[in-house]
Amino acid sequence: EDKKVVLIDDVLYTGRTIRAALDALQDFGRPKKVELCVLVDRRFNRELPIQPDYCGKAIDSLISQKVKVEWDREEVVLY
Repeated sequence: EDKKVVLIDDVLYTGRTIRAALDALQDFGRPKKVELCVLVDRRFNRELPIQPDYCGKAIDSLISQKVKVEWDREEVVLY
């Protein structure tokens, strides 16, 4: 209740995962502010109007491509 919350996600694509997190967050009360931090923002094909406040890397990708985040090389690979 009345807390600042930062949601963290690896890859933001359709926005459904964040929407589910926001719905679950409401079960605990009403936060003062909610911010979103993502490692990779796929930018296109969003089903919901959700934008990150903090983004590690924004990429343009096709629907058919998959995003793989490789930690040891610190890179984003499209498949």
